[in-house]
Amino acid sequence: MLSGTISGQRDVTGTLTDAATGEPIAQGNIVVLGTARGDAADDLGRYFIANLTEGRITLVFSGMGFETVERTLTLRSSLVTLDVALQATVLEFDPLTVVRNRVDMIGDAANLYAIPGAAHIISRAAMRKQSPTDIHRILQQVPGINIQEEDGFGLRPNIGMRGTGVERSQKIALMEDGVLIAPAPYSAPSAYYFPEVGRMERIEVRKGSSQIKYGPNTGGGALNMVSTSLPGPLSSHVNLSTGAFHARRAHVYAGASTGRVGWLVETYQHANDGFKVLDQGGHTGFRIADYLAKVRVAWRKGGARYQTLELKFGFTDEVSNETYLGLTEEDFRSTPARRYAASQKDRLEAQHWQLGLTHFVTWGKQADLTTTVYYNDFRRNWYKLDRVGRVKVADVLSDPANFTAQMALLSATDSDADQYQMKANKRSYFAQGVQSLLVLQAGQGRTVHEIELGLRYHADGEDRFQHMDGYQMVGGELVLSSPGTPGTGEDNNRVSSAGATAVFAQDRFAWKALTITAGLRYESIAFRRRDYGADDPERTGASLMTVKTAVTALIPGVGVDYRLGTALSLFGGVHKGFSPPGPGADAATRAEESINTEVGLRYRGKQLQAIGVAFFNQYDNLLGSDLNAVGGEGSGDLFNGGEADVLGVETVLRHEVRHKGIAFPMVVTYTFTEARFRNSFESQFAPWGSVRAGDELPYLPRHQLVVSAGIEGAVGGVTVSGRHISPMRTETGQGSLTTDKSTDRVLVFDLTAELAMSTGTRVYVKAANLTDRTYVVARRPAGARPGMPRSVSIGVRLDL
Repeated sequence: MLSGTISGQRDVTGTLTDAATGEPIAQGNIVVLGTARGDAADDLGRYFIANLTEGRITLVFSGMGFETVERTLTLRSSLVTLDVALQATVLEFDPLTVVRNRVDMIGDAANLYAIPGAAHIISRAAMRKQSPTDIHRILQQVPGINIQEEDGFGLRPNIGMRGTGVERSQKIALMEDGVLIAPAPYSAPSAYYFPEVGRMERIEVRKGSSQIKYGPNTGGGALNMVSTSLPGPLSSHVNLSTGAFHARRAHVYAGASTGRVGWLVETYQHANDGFKVLDQGGHTGFRIADYLAKVRVAWRKGGARYQTLELKFGFTDEVSNETYLGLTEEDFRSTPARRYAASQKDRLEAQHWQLGLTHFVTWGKQADLTTTVYYNDFRRNWYKLDRVGRVKVADVLSDPANFTAQMALLSATDSDADQYQMKANKRSYFAQGVQSLLVLQAGQGRTVHEIELGLRYHADGEDRFQHMDGYQMVGGELVLSSPGTPGTGEDNNRVSSAGATAVFAQDRFAWKALTITAGLRYESIAFRRRDYGADDPERTGASLMTVKTAVTALIPGVGVDYRLGTALSLFGGVHKGFSPPGPGADAATRAEESINTEVGLRYRGKQLQAIGVAFFNQYDNLLGSDLNAVGGEGSGDLFNGGEADVLGVETVLRHEVRHKGIAFPMVVTYTFTEARFRNSFESQFAPWGSVRAGDELPYLPRHQLVVSAGIEGAVGGVTVSGRHISPMRTETGQGSLTTDKSTDRVLVFDLTAELAMSTGTRVYVKAANLTDRTYVVARRPAGARPGMPRSVSIGVRLDL
């Protein structure tokens, strides 16, 4: 044990580094001996423990693969800066760390540099500092991610990776704690449910060949959200904030791990009155209540057998007064926060349940098996305006000059009966399955094999039981004139399902400075759709139509990483992209397939970290989906999109200067993307329509740039960030952009600041869109939609 005496304020800060290389140790742990106080080092190895009790303390520094070191200090009156270098050691087997590396997509941050492809972690430290509420904003610091904002709060995200398309995040592998979390990942993957980012501990992103392990969608990448982990000694966390538009947020959890048993209880409450203004007044906000509980039991049998069993239960309830109805260009430019009176009844009610049971067992250090049984249930009814004057609102807003009568109805004070058609989009989803991962270690010295064998059996489904109600406007209020019958109307009374068996095998072979990772995924999927028809709401089967389809796919991938030095490596890979066609697809609809390649450089130094990647995805068949969210009919059917090429560049640069305990961090993230069709065709997919070879894909910005810079010390810090997103086409095309068929250029600045007040207590301020810039983020589903206006919130964070 190393000891010494340092005079100073009751705050300790510093950096953890590798004694041999000088590189930062990300996610290293610093604990005040005998207490629950401590911190986890961020991506640059920095840590900070505020307002410790004056007197003598002992800090314990540890990191996976490094010796544990203790430092004893006497704290008096000023800031203590303590940089610690840890010596690498033969890794002591830590079963709980191994569990995390199996359940999570990346696990320990040190694993980033063993992945032969682009991978990113938004660390626990970064999540705590930013206290995010919108997944779109937090993901903009990751290159290669494409985003289309919708409601300004990120309630129903539209996320794509490397040009996959962003529609309801349906083309990426979306997970929570390593389990597919979309409502029905195979039969109805559109993410109308998305986990609350505010309760997440970390976020992991994988792109390139390494993400074929997760499937079934392997064209762009995989996104895994890591929920709050079980703490060590008894501890609790409280994060409360309030702000613009009567925002209210509370995140509270408590837990402990003692001996063989660990537990955690957590709640996340988020509400906002909304920034949009209805013509006749009314609510435009939302309320979300999220609850989570975990229990883990661990035991050892013999000297080499170690087992854990963890149970996870979660429930989310949401009510959102949200609409698909946007504005005309003229109305947007004059009153961008306006909502037409015709949307006053639009309301989403949703509930989500999740249950998971994970068992982990080891056989010495050479083999371990992780098995998870999971069940997710999601039910929602989005009651919203579908037609006005018998015309779909998407058609009205796309050509208001030719629908003047319908436009008048959107803000009319009186109308005839049934001029407004409100659709009850009532649907229920389930997803259940079991997945196992067997990991075998072989080899010794500088030659090592890590073999992974995975198996997943999965079943999911969607039940649509929808109807349409007729309304009329009376004195500015919508009044029911013709109630509909549930289960009537086209595409409103059907059940879709999927059963899938997936097998995965991968060998990571490391020899000296070279690592080769080769994997193969096999998917066998059986789809079924039962359409009961508009005239059989009782589902007697009198006019039942059943469609069955089957899809199989082999999805190979290989990645290579070569270390050019202690801090620099070259990597590259090639893999097959795949997305299934879904239930109800006709014989002409094919699976989405592509060949995806990438090559990159990665540098990891003490003050500087950088990554640069070039990628090229060549699609043989790109699929589009008929969703209400993109202005379509909402059937969910998929359409062939022919051949397309997507190429791009991703870069991240992180640099930090430290002086007398003050840090000056800076991060620059840039993404260039170009995506074009290689052939001409006619499509029923609304954003595509009539396509000519060379047309650019919609909702893919060519340039995305995010720059953040800050100053951080023991008493707090300030970070200012700015993001620039070039205009996006809202329809396929080529040549110069036109205002009516593109989004606006985005140039938005945000600010976060925090101040340490007392032991374990921090006050923070967040300001989004500092300059209150007005901009169009989308022109779908129906008309122009605004980004979040200036929003300021203040909060307090307590660790007890």
